[in-house]
Amino acid sequence: MPQEGVQSGLSEAAASGLAYLTFIPAIFFLVATPYNQNSNVRFHAWQSIFFSIVWAIVWIVLMVLGVIPVLDFTLEVFTPIAVIAFFILWVVVLFQAFQGKRFKIPLVGDFALKQASGSGF
Repeated sequence: MPQEGVQSGLSEAAASGLAYLTFIPAIFFLVATPYNQNSNVRFHAWQSIFFSIVWAIVWIVLMVLGVIPVLDFTLEVFTPIAVIAFFILWVVVLFQAFQGKRFKIPLVGDFALKQASGSGF
């Protein structure tokens, strides 16, 4: 039985979880009907996109700082920590979304909530 808001295709929880696999399904769910009419799916899609953007920015900053000889050793410690932290956070939001729950990532979740409650994509 489909959940409220999604009439055919994937359930709300499945669409929400799949939005976190990459930003590509997230964009699909923002433009495809009936998923773009569901505020929960839109929230997870936007949060996935913003999470991907933040991860890309952090990765670029770490790469740029990595070429500075003085910071090289420090970044050898912090880069794996950042990778592990982002991976754990990604797994948490992925599983929460597949269970039909909202887990707001600090700062990113607020932007996603604002976008999801708006008119959409």
